[in-house]
Amino acid sequence: MNDHRTLGRRVARGACLALCALLPAVGLSARAGTNPSFLLSAGIGDLPSYFPGYLGNGFIATLTDPRGTEATPTYMVAFMDYTPGDVSRPAQVPGWTGIDFNPSAAGAGHEWLDRAPLGAQRFEDYDQTLDLHDGTLTTRYRYIDGQKTTAIEVITLVSEASPHLAATRLTITPDYDGAVRLSFPLTIWAQHSPRFDFARLTGPEQDQALAAHGLSLQPRPPATADRAAIWYPGYTEVRASGGDARALSLWLGGNAAHGLAMAMAAAVALPPGVHGEQVTLDRERGHLALDVTLRVERGKSYAFTKFVAMSRAEWGGDAREDLTLARQARARGFDALLADQRAAWHALWQSDIEIDGDPKAQQVAHSELYYLLAGSTPATSWAVGPCAITLCYVGHVFWDNDTWVFPALLLLHPRHAESMVDFRARTLAIAQARARQHGFAGVMYPWESDPEYGTDVTPHSAYVLSESEIHVNSEVAIAQWQYYLATLDHAWLRSKGWPVIRAVARFWASRATYDASRHRYEILHVTSVSESHNDIPNDTYTNMGAVEALHIAIAAAKAVGDEPDPAWSRIAREMYIPMAADGTHHLPFDPSVSMRSGAFGSGPLPLLFLPALDERMPATLRRADYDFAIRPTPMARRGRVSIGIVQQVAAADEVDQPAAAAEWFQLYLTGGTLKPPFNVRTETDSNNSGPFITGSGGYLQSLIFGMTGLRIRAAGLVDAFPPVLPPGWRSLTLRNVVFRGRRMTVRVMRDPTGAVRLSGLP
Repeated sequence: MNDHRTLGRRVARGACLALCALLPAVGLSARAGTNPSFLLSAGIGDLPSYFPGYLGNGFIATLTDPRGTEATPTYMVAFMDYTPGDVSRPAQVPGWTGIDFNPSAAGAGHEWLDRAPLGAQRFEDYDQTLDLHDGTLTTRYRYIDGQKTTAIEVITLVSEASPHLAATRLTITPDYDGAVRLSFPLTIWAQHSPRFDFARLTGPEQDQALAAHGLSLQPRPPATADRAAIWYPGYTEVRASGGDARALSLWLGGNAAHGLAMAMAAAVALPPGVHGEQVTLDRERGHLALDVTLRVERGKSYAFTKFVAMSRAEWGGDAREDLTLARQARARGFDALLADQRAAWHALWQSDIEIDGDPKAQQVAHSELYYLLAGSTPATSWAVGPCAITLCYVGHVFWDNDTWVFPALLLLHPRHAESMVDFRARTLAIAQARARQHGFAGVMYPWESDPEYGTDVTPHSAYVLSESEIHVNSEVAIAQWQYYLATLDHAWLRSKGWPVIRAVARFWASRATYDASRHRYEILHVTSVSESHNDIPNDTYTNMGAVEALHIAIAAAKAVGDEPDPAWSRIAREMYIPMAADGTHHLPFDPSVSMRSGAFGSGPLPLLFLPALDERMPATLRRADYDFAIRPTPMARRGRVSIGIVQQVAAADEVDQPAAAAEWFQLYLTGGTLKPPFNVRTETDSNNSGPFITGSGGYLQSLIFGMTGLRIRAAGLVDAFPPVLPPGWRSLTLRNVVFRGRRMTVRVMRDPTGAVRLSGLP
């Protein structure tokens, strides 16, 4: 059994994941040290527009903050609040990153660091760096309080090597002698207010409820999401807590509201050789902290470290085990934990995307891949939400998991990709029951799935999407088959992939309607991916996806030695696909449906160019679809919705338009969906819904499949279309691709004549 329960028991002991030993990290440290594409930095001038990045390992996600010392929002994988009436939402666990500092003894009138206003007058020589290569955040500045100046350095990490662990180290160097104070809290958050019954409210009722509280869905720059009023955090109720001042330890336990249990513990390490220290435990009014007073000397450096372990039901143990793990980490020391962190991340970066000739594109490729790796788990059965383990889309699992994020990781990091398809196998029974409730056979995956249980958690205001935006079922099957084609893991296919694929085919066989007068199958009463088109017949993308899912089921049945249902091939062959009257190009929907103004792009047609869908069609039809649905899109719309990049780049490549492919790609570097200072991708250029790893996956796919022309097919990893390189690029390299048990390096480069060539395929 290989699910999140057994993995949780393994990693609870703090053992380094096997990833660290997969490959030697030869030359990687030197490469990172000289390659600025792994380093994203903020100066004092960046703080007014500071958009938080995150530190994570797929199990834990913690947002960054400018000071490096504040308690920041932290979430654990699939740890959800299930308050009745509301939708499930990520439960914010107690904050662990906080270490507050005061350059004086009690009563001396100096200000605590975390309360001081950010600005050049109080924070000199400010620099914060997110090191993508090491998975660390380092913050440095000189904190000025009156006549006292203290050099500050903070290094924070969420361990990739021992996933229950995290740590933050504060080093101070005072320019004065005397007593200072520090506080090491586990921050217990109050429940968010107001809360709403989003599982019951219609769209108009939702708007009325927000207005009654003076709320709107407008963003508040620089980093408040446009839907923050509805994407608020869930609540973790701390039911027990304690600490030991002598042992420099804290612990707590609680539950997500109406949900799973969790625990957290901290062990603090003080610098050796300090004098006059006094440690007290503060448990007043829901506060939990160790407060320390000690004497320091001018010019000496003092390092304080907080080691933290956390767990949740079915992933790890309880507060006692967490406390043991935190104390063991303290005994080994921060340097050992940091070395393990670097080794684990360096092993991940053995598989990489390298761009020679465009430093900005290279940096973004690294940041996008970092956020996908930091937000996904290896070899579990947990999927990812559009914003990983954060609040965007309240942590629910959409088709983004299967269509945008999964393909971006499949060739470079298949263990992370495997978790995403295994989620669909783990939640198969729930989706089968949902299909039966709707009167259909097979499986009906929710529009929004709960990440722990797979249940339908779509807000009532989006009820119509859950009922009729059913293309998600095809995307699930396509991802399952892509994973099999990339691995040829027959045991996995029979036990996990085939049951899912077969159930999707059975759904489409029961959902399609036969029109005897026209001798064709149709899919009626659907919501298009262009969601303003609701209750329509024959959305082209939905119908073509159903055909692909049926073909996949036939191939999968043969691969496992089962007989496919004869109806599958008949339905696929006779499925109606809307075409223009002259037959030159596809229509977005049935001809009876008018394209509404304001519908994004050209409706569903650009999605026909998704690399995973890999639609086979004559070159003339492919070019006509491109000319009709993609090429004439107004420049003002380009690059504004980050979900569009892969199909636009892939489409231009498929119709042999290299200049257009380069233009589309460049627009996603300059189109406003990357937020400073840490290249956080947002959903559009005008909102702050991020980190939107759906868009990150699209960016990476545009490189992995769009510019290379690669496709995953039964024959193998094939160069289905000519490769392209934007002007100025000398090469694009996919280093350490994993395909069918082999590792290879695939490179696109210009030969001496200027022609673009692809090499490295077997």
